Amino acid sequence: MNENEIRKAIAGVKQGTLSRRSFIRAMAAVGITAPVASQILLWNDLAMADATLPYKPTKAGGGGPLKILLWQAPTLLNPHFAIGTKDQIASRIFFEPLAGWDKEGNLVPCLAAEVPTRQNGSLSADGMSVIWKLKQGVKWHDGKPFTADDVVFTWTYAADLATAAYTTGSYKDIKVEKIDDHTVKVLFKAPTPFWADPFVGSVGQILPKHHFGDYVGAKSREAPGNLKPVGTGPYRFIEFKPGDLIKAERNPDYHVKNQPYFDTLEVKGGGDAVSAARAVLQTGEYDYAWNMQVEEEVLKRMETSGKGVVDVTTSGNVEFIILNTTDPWTEVDGERSSVKTKHPTLSDPAVRRAFNLLIDRDSIQKFIYGRGGVATASFVNQPAQFKSSKLRYEFNIDKANKILDDAGWKRGADGIREKDGKKLKYVFQTSTNAPRQKTQAIIKQACERAGIDIEIKAVTASVFFSSDVGNPDTYSKFYADMEMYNTTQPQPDPERFLNQCVSWEIATKDNKWLGRNISRWSDPEADMAYKAAQSELDPVKRAALLIKVNEIFCEANVFVPLLSRNIVGAGINNLMVDISGWDVTTWNVASWYRNA
Repeated sequence: MNENEIRKAIAGVKQGTLSRRSFIRAMAAVGITAPVASQILLWNDLAMADATLPYKPTKAGGGGPLKILLWQAPTLLNPHFAIGTKDQIASRIFFEPLAGWDKEGNLVPCLAAEVPTRQNGSLSADGMSVIWKLKQGVKWHDGKPFTADDVVFTWTYAADLATAAYTTGSYKDIKVEKIDDHTVKVLFKAPTPFWADPFVGSVGQILPKHHFGDYVGAKSREAPGNLKPVGTGPYRFIEFKPGDLIKAERNPDYHVKNQPYFDTLEVKGGGDAVSAARAVLQTGEYDYAWNMQVEEEVLKRMETSGKGVVDVTTSGNVEFIILNTTDPWTEVDGERSSVKTKHPTLSDPAVRRAFNLLIDRDSIQKFIYGRGGVATASFVNQPAQFKSSKLRYEFNIDKANKILDDAGWKRGADGIREKDGKKLKYVFQTSTNAPRQKTQAIIKQACERAGIDIEIKAVTASVFFSSDVGNPDTYSKFYADMEMYNTTQPQPDPERFLNQCVSWEIATKDNKWLGRNISRWSDPEADMAYKAAQSELDPVKRAALLIKVNEIFCEANVFVPLLSRNIVGAGINNLMVDISGWDVTTWNVASWYRNA
């Protein structure tokens, strides 16, 4: 289906000769997935109905406790510092955005009264502005009213570079104006096709001005609200033990009728994915466990107990390896892996190309992840419209050896390749869990056959994904030669996801290592394509620009994708949950309930 055919289909929906569902099916037939098809309709002022969980309870409360296992334990509760998914999930229990994303990629209002469209006059035709109308009568957990002042404040807070927020990229280039107490206007510097980024989803959670107003900029880390949140969400804060436990209670003034169903909420951290799966699927001690990064064989065996089921949701997440082109072992101005340095061996493109050939992705998928992922060579995999059609993966040890031979890397007496006195010896780090350690072992074994020595390093997940600027073992500091993790795509559009590839997002000491570009590598062509995509209103041309950014990093073998990851959770049999692959697990936790 070419561009003209897509436009004819859009016209058919507008004229009523083609249903929205038929449009989605037609797009799917040519490889354009539901989230992208929904976005195409939204861009053309034809919003889809949301696909959220049908909510059956007729009153709020009465559901008793809800117990969730988040085995990668949260360490803070400010969403704008939540570089790790675990902290984003925990923060979303208390704080809310103006809108979130359902599993079909539709925008669903939260603190907003409605989704902006051209039809309701909130979305400008030139892509230069959007007006958000806010819900009235919403209260913060301390009883203060939620108003436009809080939305404007959240913009100034996150946009301030001195705040060093993980969300800065979504706010620093916009302007937000208060129209009245329940209306704000977002103005963009250039035509912006994907306007639903600021104040939306995981990066869009609104902070109360009266709690954070004195903690902007350099004082941002001193705010009590970082650990004791006062939000608008369905549950109110009771207790937080960083790295261990969160306790909350039902918000009696919640702004959605008859929600939430549960009286209390407990989020328990620590342990590992296997023990978390067991606590739901075998013992039923907990109601839901997040991120079942457990071998497929083990999960299937646990499911036979009959107490719970594994829930799989398609997402844009990817399990991948970053090869460090900076030097993690030399300190410059108080930081290692500085952009002022060059890696002694991985800066050689031939070495990176050879390494990519030493990964048996098919075996990793088949024997380790199963339902949890699909082997891939692309950093962006969903929605399909944004996936590169030319990136391919191959497992070929012989070819890797030839590349290294031709590049002058010779085997020494110990079998390890070297050149100019530099050996191909690397520290390969990731978080501690069985699938990742088995993946490391598979890669290490293949590398040995190519004369590359790999030292495996496993860091406790709560440390590896921590936002603690004082910890040397966080993935954002990247004090190793290579590292592996899963990065989440928080929207059914890869623009924000791909800012991990731009030069202005490089993680450094100056931004407290909260920059989104953990690799520290950049390319002028990628920067140019990304900036062009940000203002390209034609969805087909825009997709091509974003695909180019993806290809530049993958073809340079700085990003080495392994698996297109699904969201895999475990829930007891009678728990009804609403999980979206385009938002955090708790995006709609207010709607969870037990089916009697």
